Amino acid sequence: MRIDLSGKTAIITGSTAGIGLAAARGLAAAGAKVVVNGRTEEAVERAVKAVGTGAPGSEVAGFAADLGNAGGCNALAAQHPTCDILVNNLGVYGEQDFFAIPDSEWTRFFEVNVMSGVRLARAYLPAMIGRGWGRIVFVSSESALNIPVDMIHYGFTKTAQLSIARGLAKRAAGTGVTVNSVLPGPTLSAGLAEMFKNKMVAGQSLEDAATAMVKAIRPSSIIQRAASVEEVANMIIYVCSPQASATTGAALRVDGGVVDTIA
Repeated sequence: MRIDLSGKTAIITGSTAGIGLAAARGLAAAGAKVVVNGRTEEAVERAVKAVGTGAPGSEVAGFAADLGNAGGCNALAAQHPTCDILVNNLGVYGEQDFFAIPDSEWTRFFEVNVMSGVRLARAYLPAMIGRGWGRIVFVSSESALNIPVDMIHYGFTKTAQLSIARGLAKRAAGTGVTVNSVLPGPTLSAGLAEMFKNKMVAGQSLEDAATAMVKAIRPSSIIQRAASVEEVANMIIYVCSPQASATTGAALRVDGGVVDTIA
């Protein structure tokens, strides 16, 4: 299968590292003009170079801003008004006991993980509908279905994304625009490495630490390891493609089989 996104503009939020960067590289390799996003100019410049190196000749732009507020989202839409493919990848997470989570953290998680996607979909979806083609992807998580007891506020936001994506898919019914969610499981990303830095045994690789974690706290995993960012990005790229035209309103799991269900 050859995915050709020539002539399409893809905006990927939170794409200076991890799954977002891998998705940006894959979309650029498929021919899309890519806009990468992060909070700092330095991080965005690195990502632009990384995408360009991985996809020589591709057209890559950067946008540095915090999209966890309305101002950042409005600025992005103003500077890059054309968008055929929107990947809402931006997200924050962190372990914290429910009784220690203040209101401010619930609000922060909701603003970043949920409202960034809401605001950008509201900005770009009407024009997609008008053109008769578009792709919106919310990067959710298996935690949307398998709420982690140590990150209830995070799981809540990931479940909210599924509801929004399904509702938007129905709102765009019959227009040629698809809206889907992709649900990664444990993934070898910079964020995971940061969470593990104080838990790894001396001399232990990140891959080995992640495998041990998966077996310990996600024993239902069928692949028995963490996925690579590229493995998750492959699903994102496919669902953004013309070939995925009959897939919409779906919650597509790339969780290695962690969620123990046949549905």
